[in-house]
Amino acid sequence: MTLLDEQRAYYRERAGEYDEWWLRAGRYALPAGELRNWHADVAETEAALTAFAPRGDVLELACGTGLWTRHLVRHATRVTAVDAAPEMLARNRERVRGAVGYVVADLFEWTPPAAAFDVCFFGYWLSHVPADRFAAFWSSVAAALRPGGRVFLVDSYDPERLPGDTQERELNDGRRFRVVKRFWQPAELAAATADLGWTLDVRVARHGGILYASGVRSGRGQGR
Repeated sequence: MTLLDEQRAYYRERAGEYDEWWLRAGRYALPAGELRNWHADVAETEAALTAFAPRGDVLELACGTGLWTRHLVRHATRVTAVDAAPEMLARNRERVRGAVGYVVADLFEWTPPAAAFDVCFFGYWLSHVPADRFAAFWSSVAAALRPGGRVFLVDSYDPERLPGDTQERELNDGRRFRVVKRFWQPAELAAATADLGWTLDVRVARHGGILYASGVRSGRGQGR
């Protein structure tokens, strides 16, 4: 099984317990002070997304259980939510009510409709994109957006990046899987995307638990 196959398998199996991590419940529980900081960072990021106002036709990549889809539908005319795991999409449908169309697709193989979207959003996905697919991923995002289209992303943050670009993850039942995991630093991500023709405003939430960014095509760089 390749690393990407293993990553897909992990998220299919994790669908039923994914929200435990987001809520920091169960075996992901944090001490009270850290939990307050985490909730504050989540609230800050959600407020930033609200201020960004993802209007129009929105493409959400790796939509998962709908933790972010539920915010997108408040602004969007329609959301196209894509994920490789049918199990994730099933939970997303249960959580979200609104104008959402669901697509089961491997994001490394799927080609989005050209110039069909006003906004592209991806939460906790970019860190799972291998280095050798980074440029192609951003090229695909650019092709999916209409002129003037915007992006908003949310991801993990670690000020002391773990070595390497992979992690081992464990499910509640003890099974282990390898996944791609790159912890981007704000300046590094801004520079890497600038080289591909993007201008991103990259920020870290106050307590350091979340990285988020918004931006547009700059018309410069290799991705032009």
